[in-house]
Amino acid sequence: MNIIDARKLVHEYFRRDEEGNVEGVSVALDGVDLKVKAGQFISVLGHNGSGKSTLAKHINALLTPSDGTIYVDGKNTAEPENTYDIRQTAGMVFQNPDNQIIASIVEEDVGFGPENMGVPTDEIWERVENALKSVQMWKYRTHSPNRLSGGQKQRVAIAGVMAMQPKCIILDEPTAMLDPDGRKEVIRVAHELNQKKNITVILITHYMEEVVDSDYVYVMDKGKIVMEGVPRDIFSRVDELKSHRMDVPQITLLAHELKRSGVPVPEGILHRKELINVLNS
Repeated sequence: MNIIDARKLVHEYFRRDEEGNVEGVSVALDGVDLKVKAGQFISVLGHNGSGKSTLAKHINALLTPSDGTIYVDGKNTAEPENTYDIRQTAGMVFQNPDNQIIASIVEEDVGFGPENMGVPTDEIWERVENALKSVQMWKYRTHSPNRLSGGQKQRVAIAGVMAMQPKCIILDEPTAMLDPDGRKEVIRVAHELNQKKNITVILITHYMEEVVDSDYVYVMDKGKIVMEGVPRDIFSRVDELKSHRMDVPQITLLAHELKRSGVPVPEGILHRKELINVLNS
């Protein structure tokens, strides 16, 4: 069974005037079909306004469909009695870790979620230790989050979600506010959680370099899924990506331009070493 199964998913935002009267409707999701198997690392690409963050909020039942359905671990998100179970199954990490970190000590923040779930005290601290070690932040457990870098704060936010032991983690633009080193750090942690703990990861991003090692990629534009496939397939279609206002990884673009210039280079090059090997062969 798919852990995420969206069928003809529609979400509409209503614009209202000062008196509360509807004056317009914006369609953020327009008939989206999305299937994710347990244990996959899935990326959803799209420029600002493409609908990808709205989709993320549906997976966590922060939003419910205007039309269509979405099932999380077999539970319909539109049914209120499923909300608690869905949010235990699918944990969300947001763009700004400061919006998610609430305690003055790292280990207390990570333990906040399990405590609210009614987890016994001894098990809470066991979960806190395991979660912080998983994201390599155990030695900072007694620090104030204010003393951490952006990448470290985001890892603490991920640990806080992990301590609730979800089957799936949704990362909604988790690196948008980070420097390049912080971005690499967070994406590395996400892949480790996926590979070592078999946690399903759904990465919402507009950074092309972050998705090259995904199992499968969806590209969104104007509320629709306009492209899907494995990374090499997606990045072989450079002109199509550009038509949806998306860039491509620099190394992929370089290989594409070399090919157009007559150099025998395959499309869909994803890594620097890969291009070097092709050119030296």
